[in-house]
Amino acid sequence: MASEEMRYGMLGDDQSTDEEKLVKYSGQVGWEYLSEHYKNGVLFFVDPELKLEEAGAAITDDQTKKVEGWLKTADLVKIEALHATQWKDSDQQFEALVVSPFVLFRPIS
Repeated sequence: MASEEMRYGMLGDDQSTDEEKLVKYSGQVGWEYLSEHYKNGVLFFVDPELKLEEAGAAITDDQTKKVEGWLKTADLVKIEALHATQWKDSDQQFEALVVSPFVLFRPIS
């Protein structure tokens, strides 16, 4: 279940700065929350070396070359069935960021 801090919405819907929006739409969640986004094909894993906020800002700012580079180097990976299966029945918690229509995430160690 999503934490109270995690709010789902489009980053452009309010008057907050981009940095404030990135904080507002981030939080700690379980796989149950992320699984719906996986089913919708909008869930992306972010490598631990890359900050979620940096990836979110690049998507928000339409920095196509930067995002394409991360996709090529697997620093940003669209989740497939194999990945989803490993977390399906786990108690793993994740750090997540909504950058509508996408959700970026990574496991919390």
